[in-house]
This record gives sequence, structure tokens and C-alpha cells, in this order.
Amino acid sequence: MIPRYTRPEMGRIWSDENKFQKWLEVEIAAAEVEAKAGLIPARAAAAIRRRGRFDVGRIREIEKQVKHDVIAFTTNVAEHVGPDARYLHYGLTSNDVVDTAQALLIHEASQLLLAGLSRLGDVLKKRAFEFKKTPMVGRTHGVHAEPTTFGLKLANWYAENQRNTGRLEAAAEGMRVGKISGAVGTSAHLSPALEEKICARLGLATAPISSQVIQRDRHAFYVCTLAVIAASLEKIALEVRGLQRTEVREAEEYFGAEQKGSSAMPHKRNPVTAEQICGLARVVRANAQAALENVALWHERDISHSSVERVILPDSTILVDYLLDKTATLVETLLVYPVRMRENLDLLKGLVFSGQLLLDLAESGASREEAYRWVQHNAMHVWKTGEDFRALVEQDSEIRRFLSQKEIARAFSLERQLRNVDVIFRRVFGSRRKAKSGRKR
Repeated sequence: MIPRYTRPEMGRIWSDENKFQKWLEVEIAAAEVEAKAGLIPARAAAAIRRRGRFDVGRIREIEKQVKHDVIAFTTNVAEHVGPDARYLHYGLTSNDVVDTAQALLIHEASQLLLAGLSRLGDVLKKRAFEFKKTPMVGRTHGVHAEPTTFGLKLANWYAENQRNTGRLEAAAEGMRVGKISGAVGTSAHLSPALEEKICARLGLATAPISSQVIQRDRHAFYVCTLAVIAASLEKIALEVRGLQRTEVREAEEYFGAEQKGSSAMPHKRNPVTAEQICGLARVVRANAQAALENVALWHERDISHSSVERVILPDSTILVDYLLDKTATLVETLLVYPVRMRENLDLLKGLVFSGQLLLDLAESGASREEAYRWVQHNAMHVWKTGEDFRALVEQDSEIRRFLSQKEIARAFSLERQLRNVDVIFRRVFGSRRKAKSGRKR
């Protein structure tokens, strides 16, 4: 179930060809460890490595008859190995192969996802420094609040991306485990020591304990982590959509020269990429619910999780890989309009400085309750009339009893409001990191 826009590297990981290759690698590793332990002839292990191969079409043909994918796989491999194939899959149960191989697949997928997070981080950092001192209005509840900078918004996304990187590293490491413990996890046929050697040969840790399967809390944590990443990407895309609204128009996603926004309205420049990111993030979150449902299985194992994972693991990693690529490109090519940002910042004639004015009045000796009443009275007048807030404040006799004209001017200082931007950037990026210059838009 691979979306048609998927980058081919991630699609290849979840192909049948690669899945069966990983199954074969587990079988070869098991045979070689068993041969070294004297459980099977060395010649058999050598034959399994040398002649072991498969044909996807033949596996599907056999599976139609036997209705079991692992048996179809081992049957096909045995056709190539010959008489020594009686030692193939020796002491193993199907999920020793399937779950251990799946860990290898998820490790490959995780490396691509981590690379995608790294690229997004680089883009966010570059653009954060580009717009570090670009003032804009900060909004709470969708309403003008206080001044901020567009660089701070990007830096906030960067910090979240770094947290997501740490989360994925932890979740991926939790999935980098194999199990060769048999049908109910008791190591009845192969010892725990051999299990550890087989997993180590494959570059995996060993699950300390398992049933017939690796416990699915690991998988749930992994898919939930992908859902958190998708939510963060949606957060970025949703902000772009908000900033692109015609009434705001402080930023917009790149619109190509030959691009068309609407079949009926030639003027339209729609945030289609951002909307796509928001939509597909919902699919990843829905998959997290399915992963959580997979944790509880009957006794030592049932098959209810298996069919679900054949969908949600490929789809979730493929979608997040796609969304990371789309979001990085969205931010990298984002059109930013600093002039419009400043116009919107000044739209309410200075009301965004009401909080600082309130604090300065309280610091100068006014009671907070009275100061709030005076400031709000003038602010509400601006909402109604559109008059200049600072001019009204300067004419207010109650306020002027506590603040001089110079002190009022200081309360309305944009530089004062944004004086700690450098400090915040150092906390996010570190003191040794240097800003990268970027193209102005």
C-alpha cells in the first residue's frame, strides 16, 4: 500500500523482495550459528548461504496452495539449496524469522526517517536565522497578542524537530531487537546463548523475554512516535495555511510559474502542499491507534496484529518519509513578506503593547486593578474607533500621573519587546552556532 508519490528508497525497503531478503538473512545467520555450535553440519550452513535464494513469484505460487507465507518462503529456498535444506529453519518458528527480519526492515526505514528529520532541521535553522529579527505580531486565540519575530516561530519548530529526532532514535532503538526463542518464548529448541549470537550476527540486540512474538508495546511506541512527528509537521503546515490567508498574507507556499490554483478561479494561489501535509498526518495518527490495539494478544500469541502491521508499518514510515520531504521543501521555498508582517503588527494602532504598559504602570506605583482598568478603557476605545492607542494613552490624565511621555514611549518600544531574541536563539541553537545567510524574499 505504497502512495504513488513515495520516495523510491523507502518504497524499496517495504518491497516483497527486500522482506524476503531479510528473512533469508535471518535463516542464514541461524544456520551458521547452529553449525558453529555443532547442531547442524557445517556443509549445510555453507550450502544455505551459497545456494540460498528465492523467487517472489514462486513464493506467491506456493502460498496459494499452502496458505502460509513463511512455509512458502522456506519451500522455495529449499528448492534452491537442495538436500541440505533439511537443516534450513532448524529449531525456528515462523515469528523467529518474521519478527527478527521486521526489526531489520524498521532499522532501515528509521535511518531514512532520521535523515529526513536532519534535513528538515537544517532548513528550519537556516530560515530561523534568516528571519531572526523580522518582527511580526504574535497571535493567541487567533487574535493579536504581542510582538514576536518570524525567526522565533521557525526556531520553535526547530526545537520540536530536535525533540522528535530524540524520540525516534529511542523508538528505533527499542525496535532494534530480535527473538529466536521458539513457539512460546521458552527457548525450548535453541538456547538463549544461541539466540543472542544469531541476533548479534544480524546487528540486533536480543529481546530479554518474548512469547512467540516480540512484544507489541515496542511497535506501538514506534508508530506513536511517527504520529507525533506527523503532528509536528501538520503544526508547521497549518501555520503556513494560516499565514497564507488573504487577510493575513504574511507568508505563502511557493507557487510555480505554470501552476494553477483553481479550475474556476484563475486568481487562486492555494496552500495545496500544506493542506496535503495536514490531511496525511491524520492517517499516521489513525495508524497509531491500530498499533496500540495490537499490544494485547491472546495468551502467547494470536494473529490479529499481523495483518494490521502489514499495512501500518509500511504506510506509516512511507507517509512520514514523504511528509518530512514535503515539509522541508515547503519551509525551504516558503515566500515570506516582512513588509506585510509589519503592516499587520501595526494594524491595531499599538494595542500589542498594552501588556507592557500595564506592567510599567504597576511598577510606577499604580495598583494593578486601576492600571488594568485605565489601559483596557483606552484599548476598547481603539477597537471601536480605530484611533491610535499611544496617542490616547498620552492624553489619559490617570496614566500620565504615573508615566511621563518618555516612559510611555518606552512602553511602546518594539526593540524592548524583542530584546531577548538573541538569548532565546542561543538556548535553541547553542552559542557557537553561526547564522547562515539566506535569500531574502
